[in-house]
Amino acid sequence: PDARTVAAMQAALDDERLAQATYAQVMRRFGAVRPFVNIVRAEARHEAMLLDLFRKYRLEVPANGYAKAPPKAPDTLGGAFRAAVRAEEENIALYDGFLKFVKEPDIRTVFQRLQAASRENHLPAFRRGAGRP
Repeated sequence: PDARTVAAMQAALDDERLAQATYAQVMRRFGAVRPFVNIVRAEARHEAMLLDLFRKYRLEVPANGYAKAPPKAPDTLGGAFRAAVRAEEENIALYDGFLKFVKEPDIRTVFQRLQAASRENHLPAFRRGAGRP
């Protein structure tokens, strides 16, 4: 892959790790709340899919900065849901941008699958909880 595609892969990995770390922090603060408990596992699978691409193309895997410095959870569960809605919307837009230039079919397929999970599963689940206080 060209440098722009590698940068997209790095950004996608960072975004999936951020979501995973954020949702884990939400569960530390508020307990094993659904759908966070399910979606954090999905984010781990998404990270694994991207790591497979890094291995395939023999690319250096960036360190996970969120392991040592996790993001803070919002103050309320409703705030956590609303933040998750924004994060999933941003994730979808991120992949929209990447899919305009990524040419490798396997990378495109992974990006499309991750985007579809956000659009079709994560976003609707978080929207259902976004009205909470």
